[in-house]
Amino acid sequence: MKFNTSNSDEKIAYALLRAVAGVNLLMHGVSRLLAGPEAFAGHLTEQFAHAPLPGSLIHGFGVVLPPIEGLIGLLLLIGWKTRWTLIAASLLMLVLTFGTALVQNWPVAGSQLMYALVYSVLLFLRRYNSWSVDGCWNKE
Repeated sequence: MKFNTSNSDEKIAYALLRAVAGVNLLMHGVSRLLAGPEAFAGHLTEQFAHAPLPGSLIHGFGVVLPPIEGLIGLLLLIGWKTRWTLIAASLLMLVLTFGTALVQNWPVAGSQLMYALVYSVLLFLRRYNSWSVDGCWNKE
């Protein structure tokens, strides 16, 4: 088990961006779980009351979203299965952006586009992912 500790600026920058993105998504999930999954699901159902989606679908999504965000965020933070984690994070942004566009909340959709951009950049530059669990195990 070899941990590549090269101090190249690219590797440091990659590790920091991956960690910040991971903490951001992790804390989205954790804060919503701490507030109570039903509270977040209820809030989401209210936000999407006029969307052309069944309320039960929105409520169910609101219940499962926080643990999914938390798990993806944690995996991204530690850099484990980074490729698949970034793909999952990007697909999550795709689903969230679809819902946000349905209710025409364009400022939030713009924010989600920034998340998608960060995930895409991280995926594209994954060759610099040395400071991670993946880098330690030389996998992927």
